[in-house]
Amino acid sequence: MVTDSGILYVVLVTLLFLPWGYGVVRFVMDTKNIYIPKGRQFLRGRRRLKEEEREEQEREERERQLY
Repeated sequence: MVTDSGILYVVLVTLLFLPWGYGVVRFVMDTKNIYIPKGRQFLRGRRRLKEEEREEQEREERERQLY
């Protein structure tokens, strides 16, 4: 037979679990929609800067060879 304290326990555990579950879901969605795209953008920017630096060095090397 189910007691009142048993029902109260199940209700309270459920109420405590809901914010925790919501937090886990929000963290996963934020990671997928915010942090991963920002990380990719950061890496693209670094690659672009390295490529520009390499091209600049090649251009300077060609100029030094001409003179």
